[in-house]
Amino acid sequence: MNATSHGHMKNNVASATYTKTGSSGPLRTIRVKPAAGNPRRGWLTAGALTIPVALGRGGILANKREGDGGTPRGSFRPRRLWWRGDRHSRPQTFLPARIITGEDAWCEDPRDRHYNQGIRLGEGQGGDRLKRADHLYDFIIEIDHNTRPRIAGRGSAVFLHLARDNFGPTAGCVSMTKSAMLQLLRRLGPRTRIIIG
Repeated sequence: MNATSHGHMKNNVASATYTKTGSSGPLRTIRVKPAAGNPRRGWLTAGALTIPVALGRGGILANKREGDGGTPRGSFRPRRLWWRGDRHSRPQTFLPARIITGEDAWCEDPRDRHYNQGIRLGEGQGGDRLKRADHLYDFIIEIDHNTRPRIAGRGSAVFLHLARDNFGPTAGCVSMTKSAMLQLLRRLGPRTRIIIG
């Protein structure tokens, strides 16, 4: 990580605000399990809340690979919330939050040194931009899948985000309705464990 991006990240964390949400703090653990008879659908349990979710087209996989469509099995932590400030007000959450800009993207190329990291792209540069015409990425919970260490080809851009209208499978993420996302965000903090599988 170069000094500029490091400084930029420090500023984001320093400027992040943690919104208290009533008397209940962030949960210690949430769990994502596949639905009986349909590996592309699942249930997310967060305290008393149970949320239907869409999973990767490859189901939950222990040995996640780039492009396999699998949702990785394991225990993860949420890193931050990215959200479309031009479409929604800032949701209540204990997570650091960052507004998505037109330059924000994610590197999914295993040969690139920025693999599985947020990057900034100039106009005309190709890449997986986070600012989309549809609503899938209006709210993105970034998790620490394949981050320490980052291993080329072990999967990138695994997020919790909004579901398609038909609740179709994802490319490996966990997706849900907007109302479920807003309820979940109120109970998530940087130390919450997200156990998938």
